[in-house]
Amino acid sequence: MADQTAMPLTDEEREELEALRAEKARRAEEERARVEREELEALRAEQERVDAEILAERAAEERAARKAPAAKDASSRPAPQPAPTSSPKEKTFGERMVTSNTVDDDGIPTMPVAQKIIIAVALVAVVAFIIYTATR
Repeated sequence: MADQTAMPLTDEEREELEALRAEKARRAEEERARVEREELEALRAEQERVDAEILAERAAEERAARKAPAAKDASSRPAPQPAPTSSPKEKTFGERMVTSNTVDDDGIPTMPVAQKIIIAVALVAVVAFIIYTATR
């Protein structure tokens, strides 16, 4: 085996090697083109499906628009209005932890409570690590 690798290729072997390389490149190119064609066909089919859905939605909207005036004439009384809410929704614990109600002088919201807690825990961990490595 070692003798064959040390010897240079003959002209016939070089031609055969080049032919094999060309065949391999041709097959790879054919495979690449086949994959691209399949992908293109899949994309076209998907686009046709999306277009059909859009057309169906538009047709349904047009039918609803035609029926809406007839239905509006049938019901002449106004729809009941929902009762207005006077108090805003109370924030949950999680919302209070991650949002800030106050604003700095420059208009930037202050740091939320959860972020302050995370920074404090990280600083304690760093100090503990420094003490551990110094006393070790």
